[in-house]
Amino acid sequence: MSVLPFARRRAARPLAVSATALALTLAVPLAAQAHVRVDPGQATAGSYAVLTFRVPTESATASTTKVVVDLPADHPFSSVSYQPVPGWTTKVVTTKLTKPVETKAGATITEAPTQVIWTAESGHDVAPGQFQQFTVAAGPVPDDVTSLELPAHQTYSDGSVVDWDEATPASGDEPEHPAPVLQVVPAGEPGHASPEASDDSDGSSSGVAVGLGVGGLVLGAAGLGAGVVALRRTRRADA
Repeated sequence: MSVLPFARRRAARPLAVSATALALTLAVPLAAQAHVRVDPGQATAGSYAVLTFRVPTESATASTTKVVVDLPADHPFSSVSYQPVPGWTTKVVTTKLTKPVETKAGATITEAPTQVIWTAESGHDVAPGQFQQFTVAAGPVPDDVTSLELPAHQTYSDGSVVDWDEATPASGDEPEHPAPVLQVVPAGEPGHASPEASDDSDGSSSGVAVGLGVGGLVLGAAGLGAGVVALRRTRRADA
């Protein structure tokens, strides 16, 4: 059995280290997407917003079979529609409110959508390491709040349920299972995106994630290249 000379074994080490660094760097942006989130995270008061819930399967042994999103009953949307997801059934639950809600626009809401339920058909579960996107159009966005919590409940094939319903404290420290939050900004307020611009906001956030991933690849590739250069220099010295 052949054995690498000591110098060659030393030169091979940067290759292994660079590969490890690349894996760790790429894991950073992926970990940031590990929770159930709503995108975009901001909507304009009085507008109709297109909201996408990104649901990753965090379990290593079970797949996601059902997703339920709770809609606010104290500051309700009057209308909710959904984009079909292939292989999933969708149901919008409408509830008669215990107390009618008066809006700033003068409308009275007596019943409203309070839940959206997505259920996977056989063979369409979200497997470990995968994610699915569930999109709704909701509105008008309430004009008497600055944010809306939209708790989500994720059911797995082993029967376990993860409730993404924890409020983020004033300290800003993210809880273990944070509820998706939609920030509400006044219509026409300077410096905030309009409903039409929300798609651009989505693209920007996606662009940041992509940029982080690309940056990780560049750093990893640079480390790998350094290892290759070290190996070539060692080979020249051996010759």
